[in-house]
Amino acid sequence: MSRSLDAAMVRFAALLRRHGLPVTPEHVTDGVRTLEQLDLADRAEVRTGLRAVFAGRPEDFPTFDRAFDAFWRAGTEADRVAEALAPPGLPEHAPGLERVGRETLSLDAWQEAGDGESGEEPVGVPAASELEAMAARDFSTFSPDQLDEVYRLTLRIARRLARRISRRRRPSSRRGRIDLRRTLRANLTRGELIDLRFRRRKRKKVRLVLLCDVSGSMDLYSRFLLQFLFALQSAFSRVETFTFSVRLTRVTDYLRARSYREVLRRLTAVKDWSGGTRIGESLAEFNRGWPSLIDRRTIVIILSDGWDTGDPDVLAAELLRIKRRAGRVIWLNPLLGNPSYEPLTRGMAAALPLVDRFAAAHNLAALRDLAGSLAL
Repeated sequence: MSRSLDAAMVRFAALLRRHGLPVTPEHVTDGVRTLEQLDLADRAEVRTGLRAVFAGRPEDFPTFDRAFDAFWRAGTEADRVAEALAPPGLPEHAPGLERVGRETLSLDAWQEAGDGESGEEPVGVPAASELEAMAARDFSTFSPDQLDEVYRLTLRIARRLARRISRRRRPSSRRGRIDLRRTLRANLTRGELIDLRFRRRKRKKVRLVLLCDVSGSMDLYSRFLLQFLFALQSAFSRVETFTFSVRLTRVTDYLRARSYREVLRRLTAVKDWSGGTRIGESLAEFNRGWPSLIDRRTIVIILSDGWDTGDPDVLAAELLRIKRRAGRVIWLNPLLGNPSYEPLTRGMAAALPLVDRFAAAHNLAALRDLAGSLAL
């Protein structure tokens, strides 16, 4: 039931946000904890409890009540939790609210906001003050119609990461810093230094392997993290990308598109969105099918909140196999942006000892801070 509560609460929070309530990931966590303490058979008790979590102002109560009545019914596909809350005989739709459920958080819904736009990526960028303000905003607070605006900044961050170069330098005949040692050797028989030698930083050929969780608990973040993966693949020459929920899917070819809107259309072929999460089994599938992708020049990045319905021992064993072969393993968790978050889930607890860096992925600033970790 706990997994069902998580998935249902994520979708309910998304509905409240679309109708103007300032819902954050912290509200989602508090909502799950509240439901665990309530009698799910008492609809009035559940309404009162969730209203105390999500509706902080009296003027928000009517919106909350309409959303509550629309969502908590058997037709919402809310992983059977709705069946415990919805009494028989309720109308299929509440007035003034759209039908909600898994389909409203699908890739099709993400596309709709930009269907009238051209396939070209926008080239404008916000002012510096606007950029910093957007970089600090949690991804869960953006609406689907802001995908393009966020993508512009995401692409800039990915290109900055790609330009990260090592401290080691190599000889250069035309530019770079003066190589004092080579210059002295070249001019030992001359009275003055006239033949300068230069050196420049040596780029390291690093491969990125990206594994992104697209399960139900990640719905508030998946659309923006997929943008990040698309931007990384556009900026780096050696990238392999996978999504996972209860199974693993290689999406590298889907991300080789001209625009992010086209990527979303291609990704509709992936049939594993907004489901459960079996991280260990997905990593095992990766280790069986693509072992040649990882070597000491590979950085593996896992993007997941760590909510896992599988065996944590399997997760630990498969992640250890990756760690032994990879140059570095990074785990990005969007929930880590919440100051009160603690990695107490079984999956996250099993993974933490095996990762080289555990970092947040809840906003653009967190992704930008990743720059210091993409070097071997």
